[in-house]
Amino acid sequence: MRRTTITLLATLTIATALSVIPAQAHGRGTAMGTGMGTGTGLGMENCSATACHFDVTPGTYDVRVRLGGDTAASTGITGETRRTLLAETTTGAGEPVTRTFTVNVRTPEGEPTGAEGTPGLDLVVGGSAPALADIRVTPAAARHTRQIFLVGDSTVCDQPGDPYSGWGQQLPQYLRKGVSVANYGDSGESTVTYLADPRLFGTVQPLIRKGDLVLVQLAHNDKQTDEATYRANLETLVAGVRDKGGRPVLVTPIVRRWFNSDGTLNNGTALLVNGLGVDHPAVTRSVAAAQDVPLIDLTARTKALVESLGVEGSKALYLYNEKRDNTHTSAYGATAYAQLVRDELLAQHLVPERLLR
Repeated sequence: MRRTTITLLATLTIATALSVIPAQAHGRGTAMGTGMGTGTGLGMENCSATACHFDVTPGTYDVRVRLGGDTAASTGITGETRRTLLAETTTGAGEPVTRTFTVNVRTPEGEPTGAEGTPGLDLVVGGSAPALADIRVTPAAARHTRQIFLVGDSTVCDQPGDPYSGWGQQLPQYLRKGVSVANYGDSGESTVTYLADPRLFGTVQPLIRKGDLVLVQLAHNDKQTDEATYRANLETLVAGVRDKGGRPVLVTPIVRRWFNSDGTLNNGTALLVNGLGVDHPAVTRSVAAAQDVPLIDLTARTKALVESLGVEGSKALYLYNEKRDNTHTSAYGATAYAQLVRDELLAQHLVPERLLR
């Protein structure tokens, strides 16, 4: 597989003006924009050579882009804290295409305990030969928009800087207009801390609407959490999502790249067995079965992929070459793992096929 990166180039022609109407917050009925009251005028837009900024309030927005031009092009879109919103898309000379996606705008824009980021919606246009012909941003209609909330740790979150990337940061590129990702993954969090910190589940839970998916992957930092506590915490998260009418989905943790001499990952370090002997994936599977909750067995899926690539080939999935890190993923690895999640969302009918790329 080829590593997917968005390269910023210096030349980009914006063929039309950009327009934006006042923002409607997800699950709320108010519409406001910076510097204007409810129901007043349109917000103004600004584009530079490689980026667009929309002065909108937190909420959920539909984005329509027209890509291509007189010459062959290859264009990708990232946004907010390095989220891949549209994978690099090739267009032939004189054959422009239209693509749409839905994006979540919030404060903080990345990790919930991190920096606030830039207010509004920021989109970056890149690719090997970018050509953006048109773009339009409008508030997403709440009744037509599905939201996928992510509850997780550093392997899931919107990582603020290279070379790190969480799989949740790469998931939006596999979704079409009508479903957005609200990634509330946060570095260093365990099931204990995620429930205790009001910036985390205390913030996520009130935002959940009926039918919203909430994917929960927490294990990497539960190094000293006993089994009874870990199980109870997962059950608390499941109950909290259901209390709001949401649909919880338990996700077993991605493997650590820790090989045995026989080329397998059949060991506690790779498979997330903690210092107390708690087998996190096994407990997660057990809770999912007992609570009748959908399970994405990302441990099994990532194990199979890492073992198939082998000791050398799997290095690119993680930050081994850059950091000697066998836990955190590169953009390439996060993209591959996000695709595994996408495949499970489709296979288990958690998201309609028409909303997936």
